[in-house]
Amino acid sequence: MTADHRDPGTLAADVVVVGAGPAGLMLAAELRLGGAGVVVLDERSGPTQESRASTLHARTMEIFDSRGLLEELGTPPRDARGHFGGVPLDLTLPTRYPGQWKVDQTRTEELLQGRAVALGADLRREHRLHVLTDRQDRVEAEALGPQGPLRVTARHLVACDGEDSTVRRLTGADFPGRDAGRELLRADVLGVDVPDRRFQRLERGLAIAATRGDVTRVMVHEFGRPAGIRDGVPKFAEVVAAWQRVTGEDIGHGTPVWVNAFGDANRQLARYRHGRVLFAGDAAHQQMPSGGQALNLGVQDAFNLGWKLAAVTRGSADDSLLDTYHEERRAVGGQVLANIRAQAHLLLGGPEVEPDRALLTELLALDDVREHLAGMISGLGIRYDVGPGAHPLLGRRLPDVRLETAAGDRPRTTELLRTGKGLLLLLGAADAAAEVAHPWADGVTVVHAQPVNAPELAPEQALLVRPDGYVAWAGDGPDGLSEALRRWFGGFAHHS
Repeated sequence: MTADHRDPGTLAADVVVVGAGPAGLMLAAELRLGGAGVVVLDERSGPTQESRASTLHARTMEIFDSRGLLEELGTPPRDARGHFGGVPLDLTLPTRYPGQWKVDQTRTEELLQGRAVALGADLRREHRLHVLTDRQDRVEAEALGPQGPLRVTARHLVACDGEDSTVRRLTGADFPGRDAGRELLRADVLGVDVPDRRFQRLERGLAIAATRGDVTRVMVHEFGRPAGIRDGVPKFAEVVAAWQRVTGEDIGHGTPVWVNAFGDANRQLARYRHGRVLFAGDAAHQQMPSGGQALNLGVQDAFNLGWKLAAVTRGSADDSLLDTYHEERRAVGGQVLANIRAQAHLLLGGPEVEPDRALLTELLALDDVREHLAGMISGLGIRYDVGPGAHPLLGRRLPDVRLETAAGDRPRTTELLRTGKGLLLLLGAADAAAEVAHPWADGVTVVHAQPVNAPELAPEQALLVRPDGYVAWAGDGPDGLSEALRRWFGGFAHHS
């Protein structure tokens, strides 16, 4: 990004990202890794200090690993058990990171902000977007900041500014779905001593309580009570009264650290791409928080979009590559919103949903059912439509396994993705495939290796892997490889 010295209040960049939550910061880091200039605008002064989302799922942990972020994150607490609508669900699947990992959103934002800034993203805090113009050849954004107006001109703008997205309002993007009919009240409270409750259904409502350190998080829903129209967060007294009516316990002597309410609104943009304006995270979809899916869905939106948008801004890929972002992530988002609607029914419904809950409990004893739901919630079950072929890994994430190269190195597949480039993994000789990929050498790394105790990867095969870790082509010869390279990596910049 560059400043216009004729006007110190003007910047030029390849991409403007609006919003510095987990999705926006992940996107900024991926864009910089791909060589795009990025300005991030956010109205907050720093990472959120509210506890909000606290769960990272297996696919997000794999993504962080593929960018070398887990060493800094450390080893957070893990729980193999999640839930589906309050019904216990074992999330164990074949991955290095099974289950769910407890990381406060504040820490997630700090981690991603550090990476984005270290890679060169221009982060402008306390800047609130208020004007947006999508012109034929550029996007112009104006934000109000501590030093007055800031104008940014860019090739593209991405809205990562949450479920109340300013960008969505300014563009008038169609956001069909339904408003909240029911809600959960939530508070983090100091100085109370109540039993831990994991989705306890009582006569009058649902109660959840968990104590971590000195803070107890309580959540409560009264069966049959509709969501109110709110112009702000609820008062702590409202949470106290609802908790008393449902559990019979008094928590009014406690000190609230954070209070909010969330409903079962369920909306999704008709299109994730509007010309030069794109949407990711909660700006693209609104859903009830259930098992931490919202944050993870947003981070994975950004991970899908980042390498594609960087390639388009560099000119190495055609603009149509951005349409695959809409196609892939809107389909995934639709599946997540559907499972959250089902969970809201099971979680917030009264006695009338007990037969449904009993049936689900029986079905979860079947491995195929459990694995299907665990794959959906964890993100490990995603399969994109990447083109023709019947290989079992086509469109799926590359398994995280150990390899051995001819030089004796033993990298993991995940480690080979840390450059942000594509990967042509040659498990056999496959010299013809390497020859085909040679013109794309600047964007695709070719690695000859053999899997070590990894039956997921068959020898004598070749796999083309996108920068986001999904297999785009598989074969035991070069047939179809050039078409796949062209589709996902566009023209090539390599010159002998």
